[in-house]
Amino acid sequence: MSKGVDTTLMASLREALYLQAELFPGACALQAPNCHPLTYSHLFKQVEYTGQALRTLGIARADRVAVVLPNGPDMAAAFLGTAAYATCAPLNPSYPRDQFEFYLNDLQARAIVLPADVDLPAREVAERLGLTILELEPATNQLAGAFTLRGVPAEIEEQEDWGKGEDCALVLHTSGTTSRPKQVPLSHRNLHSSAHAIVQTLALTGDDCCLNVMPLFHIHGLVGVLLSSMFSGGSVVCPDGYDEGSFAQLMSDFSPTWYSAVPTIHQSVLALANKNPPLARNNRLRMIRSSSSSLSPAVMVALEDRFRVPVIESYGMTEAAHQMASNPLPPAQRKPGSVGRPAGPEMGVMDDDGKLLSPGETGEIVIRGVNVTTGYANNPEANATSFTNSWFRTGDLGHSDDDGYFYITGRTKEMINRGGETISPREIDDVLMEHSAVAQVVTFSVPHPSLGEDVAAAVVLHAANDANEEELRNFAFERLAPAKVPSRIITVASIPKGPTGKLKRIGLHEQLKAQLCQNYVEPRTELEGSVVAVIEHVLQTNPVGVTDNFFALGGDSIQAVRVLAAMSREFQVELPAVTLFLHPTAEGLAREMTQILAGDLEILDELLTEIENMPEQKIQQQLE
Repeated sequence: MSKGVDTTLMASLREALYLQAELFPGACALQAPNCHPLTYSHLFKQVEYTGQALRTLGIARADRVAVVLPNGPDMAAAFLGTAAYATCAPLNPSYPRDQFEFYLNDLQARAIVLPADVDLPAREVAERLGLTILELEPATNQLAGAFTLRGVPAEIEEQEDWGKGEDCALVLHTSGTTSRPKQVPLSHRNLHSSAHAIVQTLALTGDDCCLNVMPLFHIHGLVGVLLSSMFSGGSVVCPDGYDEGSFAQLMSDFSPTWYSAVPTIHQSVLALANKNPPLARNNRLRMIRSSSSSLSPAVMVALEDRFRVPVIESYGMTEAAHQMASNPLPPAQRKPGSVGRPAGPEMGVMDDDGKLLSPGETGEIVIRGVNVTTGYANNPEANATSFTNSWFRTGDLGHSDDDGYFYITGRTKEMINRGGETISPREIDDVLMEHSAVAQVVTFSVPHPSLGEDVAAAVVLHAANDANEEELRNFAFERLAPAKVPSRIITVASIPKGPTGKLKRIGLHEQLKAQLCQNYVEPRTELEGSVVAVIEHVLQTNPVGVTDNFFALGGDSIQAVRVLAAMSREFQVELPAVTLFLHPTAEGLAREMTQILAGDLEILDELLTEIENMPEQKIQQQLE
């Protein structure tokens, strides 16, 4: 039984893998569907073969080698071999031609690893740029992760010039949602530190087997799964990615003890388990790990209830070689909504002036330590703003508690400024996720002519559920300050995600513009026509449909008061100022007016009672 070895002090990936192969040569390292397992002995030979091939072709330690391969054991082994002897730059194989043009130029790559006989846009770009092309061909013996490289001489010499501690082993780009993507170089020591923090946090041993559902061009899959497993002596199952249709079969075939994923995948697994109860009962899982994005407390509780194992929420980012904080394993306390305690670098919370804040005070989360990059490559401007007194500014807003657990309240770039009020979209996500009909949600900003930004949300409903926008808005209104309630909540079949499965708030308005723009519905009654006329007059816009949301059209609280005042004058009925917020469409307002004008005064009494029971602060916020 392999228990793994402590390679904390090892200076390189190659040395760590060598030691595992020496001590536990027959232990399983990589597995995959329709393949024979690859042992640590075979894996190390594959790493050596790759490194020696690079040297034979003139690729040095500091040279960047792009690896463009689909998920699977070949990608895992190619990453390990390339990172051990050069600087590995994994790229998403689904990138279009122009993105490969940008990334390969920006990296100044010397070589590229591509699947043999597969026509990818990367190949055309690499040929035009004059890169050395290494074509990977899976070995005929069907060993998971065993391959040969075409174009490499038959006779290659042994090399001792592998990467060392401070050498760059991996370079990844930030997502670049609002600006030019930045290069994040990570040294062997960075990767070692982060991977070992994960091993310690999860108490990983050689008995553990991880089912990898994350892309291996992303730090989560590379360090959170692959390297942490390799350094613990455990094994990794490497399918071609996450697929809901094959997940249950993979769980049955390989009996993993854990998996790590982003929240959207956990939500999919939870839905799958609800439809397929044996999946949650018949498995060998001892834990589930979540990272790379905030996990809803509701999803965490539901996963634990269904699978009967702890869900360990962690906090990571590329600049920290992945893990920064993590909730601990039982019996230590796990706090839903928290990303846990520091589990790698030192952590703090800092204000805009560089002062470290006390527990409970909100500011920007900062980190420093062995696993943190020393700075972005060729970007002094970004480094000047990202580091303060040796602390790296993560861009995440949050606070810690008296027990040292950290809470993320939002990203500085994702915060919504609605008329001067700063709103955290994650807070709204968590509230809407409490509704029994909601399976997934993402809150995002939309442009507003007078407020600057307004709040919108997209939700995916559980199957056979028909909750409507009004019901969801009322649910949120009971739990949030009025300014935080989304003006629009649209139902979508799926929420657009990035290539790693993370939800992308920035730019979501443009992607969902068609759904946000409702089809025009003309007035069907004289009363609806009167209400529409008032709204069109106040907002100075037309046509307004009876199902159009007043606030989404550009209305604000002052204009809402003007609409209600005009309706009160015309129909001789006094309506409280929050009425339009509760019923923000002409259809809804006309329905309320119809019941009141028909003599059903109970409707008005109920509305007034609702307002009387509303916290004074909430009423004041709406009136302001």
